[in-house]
Amino acid sequence: MRILLPTGEAAYDTVMKASEGFDVDVRVTGKIASFLTPSKLEKLIRTGDYGMVIISGMCTADFSGIYERTGVPVYLGPRHAADLGMVLSMIGNIELSTKIPADEIISSSRKQEAYSKLETLESAANCDFTVNGLKIGGSSRIKVLAEIMDAHKNPVLISAVLRYHRSGADIIDLGFGFDATPEDVRRTFELVRKCGIPVICAADTQDPALIRAALPYADIILSLQEKNIPLVAEEVAKSGVAAVVVPGEKSLPENIRSARNFGIENIIADPLLQPAGSGLLESLGDIAAYNRSEEGRCPLFFGAGNVTELIDADSIGVNALLSSLAMEAKAAIVFTSEHSDKTAGSVSEMRRAVEMMHLASDRPYPKDLGVDLFCIKEKRKRREPEPEYSSIKEADKMPDNVTFDPCGNFRIGIVDGRIIAVNDGAAVTGDRWEDVFYEIIKSGKVSLLDHAAYLGKELYKAELALRFGRSFEQDGHF
Repeated sequence: MRILLPTGEAAYDTVMKASEGFDVDVRVTGKIASFLTPSKLEKLIRTGDYGMVIISGMCTADFSGIYERTGVPVYLGPRHAADLGMVLSMIGNIELSTKIPADEIISSSRKQEAYSKLETLESAANCDFTVNGLKIGGSSRIKVLAEIMDAHKNPVLISAVLRYHRSGADIIDLGFGFDATPEDVRRTFELVRKCGIPVICAADTQDPALIRAALPYADIILSLQEKNIPLVAEEVAKSGVAAVVVPGEKSLPENIRSARNFGIENIIADPLLQPAGSGLLESLGDIAAYNRSEEGRCPLFFGAGNVTELIDADSIGVNALLSSLAMEAKAAIVFTSEHSDKTAGSVSEMRRAVEMMHLASDRPYPKDLGVDLFCIKEKRKRREPEPEYSSIKEADKMPDNVTFDPCGNFRIGIVDGRIIAVNDGAAVTGDRWEDVFYEIIKSGKVSLLDHAAYLGKELYKAELALRFGRSFEQDGHF
């Protein structure tokens, strides 16, 4: 089947290179491929015998009537010419669209395949034991444990639990500080029970009284060591809950043996990962040594949050690297937290990261998996041709004095995770900047072009702030 590839002069060389080896006819239709018109394409189709047409994914014209008149289907190709080879190689294995660019379809398809594979892998995985039906250890995926510190004092506890659950946390860790009482523990767990969804919970305390209060509710106890093991280990064993054991004055192997002697069966070992600059490398060595020990048969707890919270770097890359270390350490649970603004989103980042590592279990590297953690940077830059021009003029600086629009000004902000624009008490809200802008234009509340340009800039900044979890300040730098 011969494929017609209309393109522009600017992208011709890229299209020719990307389509080498395929049965295609590359035809130049003008300077820019996206400016192609339906009438020009129809005339082009009638000059040859084609099975389909793949046009630039940047085309916005309506080509729907061409198939009815010519019998040749017209599909959107990729938005960038460099991706054309990938699309051509998948013809017959993907269903192209007349409305969705091909690269977006391929990306969505690969993502669906990746998550389908994750479900299959987890279903077939063995484990060391289960916690309320959740597989722990073995060949199962690393589970994400999200911490809520001082849960008994958190005024928005339920919303925090639900948010972490939506973000991909497998286990919610309820932390209880030194000022907590047994009644606080019971009240907190009872409250979480009413959140409307089944939640696997851990009680994070070393206080024996608080551990006892948590036993009727918790699925996991954090943490046992030589000071509390003699006091509560027998009760923990009778309850059947899992327990995280840590080193203290005694070593981790010694405390694990002690916990086992009291009858605790489901033990998770935490060698205590140290922050960067304060023993991270040494603690990674301790983890490797633990894995070689007899006690190394216990599932491993990997405290990534101890590192992420204590380094001034974007959490996405830190979490990705830590998850790869957790995978190499054969960790069963990875601990993360969102105690500061800089680590907001760490739960979803870590969930995506451990999924990537699980998908990479049969590969040498965690790349080209169908899912990724790219946020600002690109995997590869698009090398699009530069615009052509016959003359150029340096732009004048915009005057400092602003001419206010007679229709009034807008106050732009973010409320409840949505963009909002207010003019004279009337608000417009939406999830996308262009929707809010379109509604403003429809309302007739903009009469000056520079005001329209300003609104577009500020509304798009607001959308970027939402997309990247950043604060938004009207007229401020992003």
